[in-house]
Amino acid sequence: MNKRKYSVIVFDLGNVLIPFDHQKWVNKFNLIEHGLGDSYYKSYIDNYNVHRNYERGILSEEKFIEINLDWLKRKVDKENFIEVFSKIFSFNQNVIDLLPVLKEKYKLVLLSNTNSLHQNYGWGDYSFIKNFDKLILSHEVRAVKPEEKIYKAVENFTNEPVENHIFIDDILEYVDAAKKRNWYGIQFTGYENLVETFKELKILG
Repeated sequence: MNKRKYSVIVFDLGNVLIPFDHQKWVNKFNLIEHGLGDSYYKSYIDNYNVHRNYERGILSEEKFIEINLDWLKRKVDKENFIEVFSKIFSFNQNVIDLLPVLKEKYKLVLLSNTNSLHQNYGWGDYSFIKNFDKLILSHEVRAVKPEEKIYKAVENFTNEPVENHIFIDDILEYVDAAKKRNWYGIQFTGYENLVETFKELKILG
């Protein structure tokens, strides 16, 4: 039987609270020129270290934009790129609706590999963000999941025993990294799976 006393629930953002769809990039850029979106996305995937370094905060927003505009053969201006790049999100509303309920009894922390463009032009103004006591964002702490530093940043904020933390993420590697720190980890596969696990842990009635 699980005897832990949980006090902190840590949520991933992308594909847990807000699904995202890179195909939106491809479709919109293909409208500008046939095949432009496809060639752009190939460059993006083939050079994923560029995106990762941007998320890690070691590549500037300005430099990231310039690299992406090169991938787009300079057929898209900066403003249009920012708009398309940032508007890829939708909502897992049933999961979002759990936040105010959980907030009544637990500290809520958002732990996300993300970047300044998505924060400032994408999800940053979403009202559900206000439910979180703290946002631990990769580009601000200069570390990405599954690196130890980003999980420690959560612990430094909560100042709670590590075993009091519950972590929800869709990527198993990131969940496993949390478990290595003795957090309780849940791989998100859908709302029903999450609620069932919360009930087993007595988080929800």
